[in-house]
Amino acid sequence: MSIAPKKLAILVGGGPAPGINSVIGAATIRAEVEGVEVIGVKDGFKWIMEGDITHVKDLTIKNVSRIHFRGGSYIGISRANPTKSDKQLENSVTSLLRLNVDKLITIGGDDTAYSALKVNEIAAGRIRVVHVPKTIDNDLDLPHGIPTFGFQTARHIGVEVVKNLMVDAQTTSRWYFVVSMGRKAGHLALGIGKATGATLTLIPEEFPGNEIRLNHIVDILVGAIIKRMSYGKMDGVAILAEGLVERLTGQDLEQLADIERDAHNNIRIAEINFGEILKMKVQERLKQFNLKSTIVAKNIGYELRCADPIPFDMEYTRDLGFSAAQFILDGGSGAMVSIQNGRFVPLYFKDILDPVTNRTRVRMVDPGSESFYIARKYMLRLNRADFEDPHELAKLAATAGISVDDFKKQFYYLIENDLLYHHVESGAIKLTSSESNIAHKPVQGGKFNGDDEGEIFP
Repeated sequence: MSIAPKKLAILVGGGPAPGINSVIGAATIRAEVEGVEVIGVKDGFKWIMEGDITHVKDLTIKNVSRIHFRGGSYIGISRANPTKSDKQLENSVTSLLRLNVDKLITIGGDDTAYSALKVNEIAAGRIRVVHVPKTIDNDLDLPHGIPTFGFQTARHIGVEVVKNLMVDAQTTSRWYFVVSMGRKAGHLALGIGKATGATLTLIPEEFPGNEIRLNHIVDILVGAIIKRMSYGKMDGVAILAEGLVERLTGQDLEQLADIERDAHNNIRIAEINFGEILKMKVQERLKQFNLKSTIVAKNIGYELRCADPIPFDMEYTRDLGFSAAQFILDGGSGAMVSIQNGRFVPLYFKDILDPVTNRTRVRMVDPGSESFYIARKYMLRLNRADFEDPHELAKLAATAGISVDDFKKQFYYLIENDLLYHHVESGAIKLTSSESNIAHKPVQGGKFNGDDEGEIFP
């Protein structure tokens, strides 16, 4: 009686990201060249965690050789979470064994990485597991600031969208509030805002403490609008990381409507129309100063995550797919794939888990970094120089139609709660002597001469 050959299975979890198909294609080709049969498990863990092994697809060189050009996932995707119960986790392992699988490549973010880790543990050597990190949020803690695959494409497409909105804003004298995907971290929002020179970008990492008040966000936006008005500008584009929602106080979250959560207990932020809520709150606040601004809320995220990958992500993900297959064919298991300085380096699950969450560590934007400092210097928003320069302060107060003292009373707390200034003053951000002299001083009245959206050295 002949023994059926063992197979390599590939599955995708979480949300889509450009480059998934490149990983699937490269891994399949590498394995099939070695004579290993490859199957795609459809829709992530959704079916196999229920013991259903009928939702699979044969993967061959013939049917994957050109899929790397396209976005989406050739074998589907889901957020199904097999770690929610011991039974579903056991079903996942048993289903794979019934499919004669002894090698598994998972593609996904931190939640899928955790599921891969648990499958690796339960399988106890019967199935070797390797994980390929994927997320447009760029929030997996890869070493040396290495981006997660899909991030660069998502930023590229996001920049194209925002470029057009900036022209529309200027043409029609309106503001756009653009809410960008990024469940916890602000990498994508900041990357888009920094590249486009948007008027301002708000990310959760720039707020001190564990919670953010909705009114705090509203006042930053209102302050930026008033400042633009004081320069005779009625337009602007604000990029807002959706992760701001997860940091809102419980009291403020209750105002946003019923909160839905996914299978991994994450808030379904896409179901909350954060941009529209901010638009309403900002317009209400402006009315207190007898000011009016046309504001349009725009969400971007679904437009980004299934886009065809740009060449960077196509090459990067083909390297990841090849390396994942080679690692597992060579007997490796229990690791996440990384490419560092052009070389494959396995990141073993045991070394990358956050001991507090038991998940892979989340990489946040560092508000004390020079990169964030530079981003802020090109934004137009209220800053300390506005309150230290009597002329600027008087102009802002006059635009708002209130006294100088009242303006300070209502808005100076934004500066007191601004991590950027705390980092500069504490020495966390090291400035040269010339930078220290001009760090809080406006150039040419705090704005560019032309129609640029930001300001330098506020």
